[in-house]
Amino acid sequence: MATSVAHAQDLPQKTANVRTVDELLALDIPTLERLYREARVPAIGEVKGDLIGRMLPAPAANRAVQNAMRALASQKLFPWKGKTFAPRDLHAGEGWNRVFTDKNLWFRFTTKIGPSRAGDFDALHLDYDHPENPFFIRAIQDEIRTVAPGLWLGQAWLVVRGKPWLALYFALQNP
Repeated sequence: MATSVAHAQDLPQKTANVRTVDELLALDIPTLERLYREARVPAIGEVKGDLIGRMLPAPAANRAVQNAMRALASQKLFPWKGKTFAPRDLHAGEGWNRVFTDKNLWFRFTTKIGPSRAGDFDALHLDYDHPENPFFIRAIQDEIRTVAPGLWLGQAWLVVRGKPWLALYFALQNP
């Protein structure tokens, strides 16, 4: 499936009406970066339930790899289905990734609001550093911001030798 990519010069008209994970999937990295900076931090209780997920491109990848990632992520058979969030109170919650089916909950994370790694603003953090997770999952530190009602843009950070590295973008949407 070919995915057309909206480039930064097409802004703001392309991003003003972004409302789905598939519309985010069609955006280039500079546009995703801008959207992330301009998005707002969600409240813990605002992000709840089973959210549809879509893997978005990796900033460090070349254009061909980014396009391959878009094509792969848009397939119904892609293993990652999304995330399930369960807020505990106004300050924290937990969640799981849904893999292969909506019933397979893997890789628990806890949530809290804190400073973003991407700039001088806050984000909702997803912390996978829990004993039950494999070591390679424990090194992931996701964060999300609200792009539109019921639509979140995320950054997946991988901590390597104590330093965070932006591995890829992802999107979440209310069903």
